[in-house]
Amino acid sequence: MKRTILKLFSARLSVGALLLGILLPMTGCNPQMPLYLGKHNAPLPVDPYLDMATQIEYPETDTETIEEVKGAQAPLTINNSKGKEIVNISLEEAIRCGLYNSTVIRNLGGISYGANGSAGAPSSLTSNPSSVSTIYNPAITESDGRYGVEAVLADFDTQWSSNLSFQENNTVENLSSNFGLRSIRTRSSSFQSQLQKTNATGGTWTTRFTSNYTWSNSSTVAVDGYYNVGLETEFRQPLLRGAGTQFNRIAGPGAIAGFYNGVMIARLRTDIALVDFESSVRNLAVDIERAYWELYFAYRRLDSVVAGRNNALATWRQAQAKYESGYRGGSAQERAQAQQQYFMFKGSVESALDALYKAEANFRYIIGLTSADGRLFRPSDEPSVAKITFDWTEAHAESMSRNIELRRQKWVIKQSELELLASKNFLLPTLDLVGRGSVGGADEHYWGPNDGSNSAMGMMTHDGLWSGLVGAEFTVPIGFRRERSAVRNAELALARNRALLQEQELEVTHRLAHAVRDLEDNYVLAQTYFNRRVAAQKEVEATSAAYETGSITLNILLDAQRRLAEAEIDFFRAVIDYNLAIVDIHTQKGSLLEYDGITLTEGPWASKAYFDAQKRAKIREKGRYMNYGFTRPNVISEGAYRQHTGMIDPANLKNRVQQEILAQDPTMLEVVPTPAPNNVNGANGVNNATGMNGIQNVTPVPTGSSILNTVPAQSMEVIPTPSPRQVSGVMQTSYVDPVSAAASEPVPGEISNKTFLKLRNR
Repeated sequence: MKRTILKLFSARLSVGALLLGILLPMTGCNPQMPLYLGKHNAPLPVDPYLDMATQIEYPETDTETIEEVKGAQAPLTINNSKGKEIVNISLEEAIRCGLYNSTVIRNLGGISYGANGSAGAPSSLTSNPSSVSTIYNPAITESDGRYGVEAVLADFDTQWSSNLSFQENNTVENLSSNFGLRSIRTRSSSFQSQLQKTNATGGTWTTRFTSNYTWSNSSTVAVDGYYNVGLETEFRQPLLRGAGTQFNRIAGPGAIAGFYNGVMIARLRTDIALVDFESSVRNLAVDIERAYWELYFAYRRLDSVVAGRNNALATWRQAQAKYESGYRGGSAQERAQAQQQYFMFKGSVESALDALYKAEANFRYIIGLTSADGRLFRPSDEPSVAKITFDWTEAHAESMSRNIELRRQKWVIKQSELELLASKNFLLPTLDLVGRGSVGGADEHYWGPNDGSNSAMGMMTHDGLWSGLVGAEFTVPIGFRRERSAVRNAELALARNRALLQEQELEVTHRLAHAVRDLEDNYVLAQTYFNRRVAAQKEVEATSAAYETGSITLNILLDAQRRLAEAEIDFFRAVIDYNLAIVDIHTQKGSLLEYDGITLTEGPWASKAYFDAQKRAKIREKGRYMNYGFTRPNVISEGAYRQHTGMIDPANLKNRVQQEILAQDPTMLEVVPTPAPNNVNGANGVNNATGMNGIQNVTPVPTGSSILNTVPAQSMEVIPTPSPRQVSGVMQTSYVDPVSAAASEPVPGEISNKTFLKLRNR
């Protein structure tokens, strides 16, 4: 019987083991729902426990959308070009508007220009906003809570600290005199207040006042409670490592090898941030000028293809008339060929009009205006076509001293030099002179009832308990492994930055040479294309007369008309590239801001700052000069950078601007007017502007000669550069609607005498 029960139990155990072996692999690492016995195994609602950790939400921010975004209208297109107000704008107005509306420095990143116009859309602000420069960047660097100038100067501020504490202890005293155990109670209070100051030489001075009270019922003390007060002064002055004003202004107090965060390094960070901001403003000016002249070229290209389309329309009608009359040159093939050329030019007009709208939109973006507001901007300035020559020696020397990128790298080198100087200080052992002196007093009373001598404070102030200590502490790491590594790292960083400067100077030289080469090449090309256009115009006139007499076929006239349009477009493309080469030369020389009449200066400070400055100036006038001796830091800056050479002293300009700002309403914006271009009018009414501020050299144009031709006037026929049509005193680009010969409609819209800019309200 027992054996049968045992066999049955063994069989059940084997079946259970088999089932367990099958179920365990099936479970794996999947979480299992716990099983409870009873009626709670039914599904229960779990909604209160299902919260989304990564739900997409929209932030609530305290920002306001600018009017340029709120008032944006439908963009200009080929089908949406009616009723637009044409506004003439000069380059100076465009630069002023762009700077005024540039809290964030925009750029034309994402937009490329070519022979057929622009492609792409601006995208740098949305794709990489952290790298975009703003007017706040220098101030953010200056006010950084860790690496800003004021933040690192705070290490030398006096620190006041105090603490107050109360304590009570209960213990048991086991003394034979007490004939047993006795409960001991102790009460105490402690107050401490100190001032600590780190000076420029690396030393630390501390003045500390302490006041303690102790009460106890122990049988071993003479009095139950008494006061203990003291005034203590201590100092620690490094003599080797960490000593001197130069090291502490470079590395800062408490610095470690390889990390330097002194006031001089912080100031260099601010100087680098200012150079970066200047570079962004320069790039903005370049983009504004490029967008301006590209818009000018878009208008000129539209004029050329419109003229070609009108000529093709007239030729088509002439071929149609000959075809209907049966004259020579009026075959069906020639009529279809003229019709084909007309539609080719019609497509070119539509493409040029679309390119114009894109160029105008890019121009609007770079000067900070809305994408469309019912107006169409058109450049009123003519590009410079005067012969401009830059002396290579002067331009090269100016680029080496004024180029923004080179100046920035020199600040980086100066920072590396200071870091190397600070790192060598860590090769010295630590030798600190320390000292401490104190006076104290103790009594049952804190303040005495009579003269105060029979109290803790009276004892301290009259015949206190004096103590003092003077000594030196010496520490030297065996081998200086970390310190030597930091010095080697600083030497390598300095060598790298100097090598970078040398290669940057080489690159700037090549870029300047490239810009000068473009200047000369585009001027020569402009001459050639101008003469080509003259020849093409003569060919059109000759072939038109020959076609009317039937001596040539129509295809020769159509080819001549097409070549005339191409020659005119190539001529204006060369002129625009010539002006952009002038901008590029000034960019490489570092004189573009001066060329455009732009000066960078700080905005007004708070009125309290000017009051404090006057107060400190009076104090300095009454003070005496103190020679710092060998601890005086070396010179790291040559003073204020002259933004406009040979014109206005930046210091006087800054003082004048500050006086004007203080004298006016602080809510109003002070706009410093920029000088107007010096115009030299040549033949044919073409503007021979040499640029802003009279920097360029102008070759006078003889009367009756071409401004782009060096051949005497009597040896070549001069054909005036085509200008936009004058309508009611306003420059207008217009063309004839090809659908109807009698219909004439200006494109892109109506004409108005109003010329204005919409500036943002700050």
